[in-house]
Amino acid sequence: MTITTPALLFSAISLLMLAYTNKFLTLAQIVRQLVHDFPKDDDSRIKGQIKNLNLRLTLIKYMQGFGALSFLFCTLSMFSLFLTYLFIGEILFAIGLILLGVSLVLLFYEVTISTKALKIELENISINK
Repeated sequence: MTITTPALLFSAISLLMLAYTNKFLTLAQIVRQLVHDFPKDDDSRIKGQIKNLNLRLTLIKYMQGFGALSFLFCTLSMFSLFLTYLFIGEILFAIGLILLGVSLVLLFYEVTISTKALKIELENISINK
């Protein structure tokens, strides 16, 4: 393994972190809108949305955390390989890959929750018409 192997993940992890940040910003905007509208419309559907958004925000926090740790371990792996500590570099790279995998599993779970929430909203629209 060479120093370029962990470096290959840098662009992928950076793009992933950008996508996570965009998801967070979108959710923050939705939460702010809900806070603005909440006193006007106090029904159980809004309370369900708030519960869903809390879970999604928590998941995004962990997605970003595991992604950042993955980035850190890839950096440490490169540094170890630079210092010619091949075995340590390989172990650090493996840990970085595992952390990235955890982040992606959380992403899949968050997308699943998001999709279910949107389907519920669509059902509410079709019922009300």
